[in-house]
Parts: sequence; C-alpha cells; structure tokens
Amino acid sequence: MAGASLLFATMSLCVKLASTGYGVGEIVFYRGLIGTVMVAALAHATGISLRTGLLAMHVWRSVAGVAALGLWFHAIGELPLATAVTLNYMSPVWMALLLVGGSAFAGRRHVDARLLGTVLVGFAGAVCILQPTIGQHQLWGGLMGLLSGLLAAVAYLQVTALGRAGEPETRTVFYFSMGSIVAGAGEASFLGGWHAHTLEGLAALLAVGVSAGLAQLMITRAYRIGGTLVNASLQYLGIGWSLMYGVLLFDDPVSGMALLGMCLIVLAGIVATRLRPPVARVERANVPDRGADGPGGVV
Repeated sequence: MAGASLLFATMSLCVKLASTGYGVGEIVFYRGLIGTVMVAALAHATGISLRTGLLAMHVWRSVAGVAALGLWFHAIGELPLATAVTLNYMSPVWMALLLVGGSAFAGRRHVDARLLGTVLVGFAGAVCILQPTIGQHQLWGGLMGLLSGLLAAVAYLQVTALGRAGEPETRTVFYFSMGSIVAGAGEASFLGGWHAHTLEGLAALLAVGVSAGLAQLMITRAYRIGGTLVNASLQYLGIGWSLMYGVLLFDDPVSGMALLGMCLIVLAGIVATRLRPPVARVERANVPDRGADGPGGVV
C-alpha cells in the first residue's frame, strides 16, 4: 500500500506535467490505452479470461470511474497538487454518506451519528483546504476536485459489488481502461482536440499509464492480503507524497490551515472506513472475497 500510494502520487505529478501540453481527454485516453495493454498482457500470462457476464455492471463502473478520472485530472491541472489529491481522497467520506443514506432511505437501519460526524469533519477539512489555497480563478477546479471524490466513491462501490460477484480485479480494470479509451477519445475528438507529441509529452503520458497500472495492481494485492483499516490509513500517504512533489517541483504554497484540512480529511476517511456499513453482497456460491472493498481515494 505504501508503494501504491507513492505510485498514485507519481501519476498525479505526471498528469500535472502532461496537462501543459495535452487536454484532459487525451490524458484519459492514453492512460486507458496503456492500462489496457498492461492488463491484457497480465490476463494472458495468468490465464484469466476477459469475457464477462456482468457487462452492465462494468459499464456503470466505467462511466462513474472515467467521469471521476476526468474531473480529477482537470483539478490537478488547475490546483496545487496536494490540494487536488486531497479533495479526491474525500471519497471514503462520500462513500460512507452514500451507504448510510441508502440504508436509511430503504428503512434498513438507523443513521449512525458517528458516520454523520465523519462526513461533517471531512467537509470541514475540505473548507480548510479550499479557503486558503484556492483563488477565484481556481474555484471551478476545487469544485471539480470535490465532485471527482464523489464519483470515485460511486465507482468504488461498484468495484466492490463486482468483486463480491466473483469478477477478478484484472477483468474489472480491463473494462475500466477500455471505458477510458472510449471516453477520452470522444472528449479529445469533439471538444478538446488532439495535440502533437513531444518527447517530454510522450514520457509524461507513458509515466501516467505505467504508474497508474502498477499502482492499481499493488493496491489490489494490498486489499487482498492486508487489513482494510491498515490499508486505508497507509493509502493517505499519497497526500504526503503529493505535498512533497508540489512543494519541491512546483513551489506550491503550504499553509497551516491547508495542513489542518488535510489532517481532518485523513481522520474522517479512516474513521468512515472503520464505521461504514458493509456493501450488500451479490450472492454466488463458492466465490472468495477478492478484497475489492477499498476506501476509494484513487480511481
């Protein structure tokens, strides 16, 4: 998990570098293309079939995940690196709110006041971050960062459902990568346009795809063999790595209020992971739990 958090922070850094020469759609497209090649090769090497009987679930996961990815990449280009990453890490708090709200709406259980408290703490952290570090010209970037966390929570709930239904992580990542190719190509073709490549740009795009692919494999293994709460805690190392990258490479400002906000979001996310109700399982005989129920925070 520590290695995955470093790789995801590195991916965010490379996205910020690539955003100077490419649009969001292009970055999403190339990330998906590289991820598809990597996962297809892994599936072939391990003998895992990429055919699925749960295509509708994969489509829903891909729609939510690709939307979250595009919004997050846009936020990374507009905001200080650590700020954009931290806002995306609001997803465990959003996930808790969605699960509690859904349970309460269905009348299955009372709302846990402790979980509502984590939501409030998480939002307080977001306010602390946005107030000191985002100017008027960065407001839309901040809102997109928050929305990316919400959509990432939806995507990870669907990842959990796919895992409980018996889908291997390789297949889930493959269809998500395919969705990234389609959505990225569509955005670049009809809205953002395609840009000419440079050696520096190609290197950044390759680094985005490789670091993201390796990080997803590492985080999947971490949740398969490790404890959920421990992994959730270690995953927040990504904020620290991003803060280090931002300060050293981009001279991003660091204020006491912003650091307080990051700490509040980390605390809220860890507590929400511990307290949130379980996702309803999709019953299937003799299907092991594949550990897909991570805290979110990355797409």
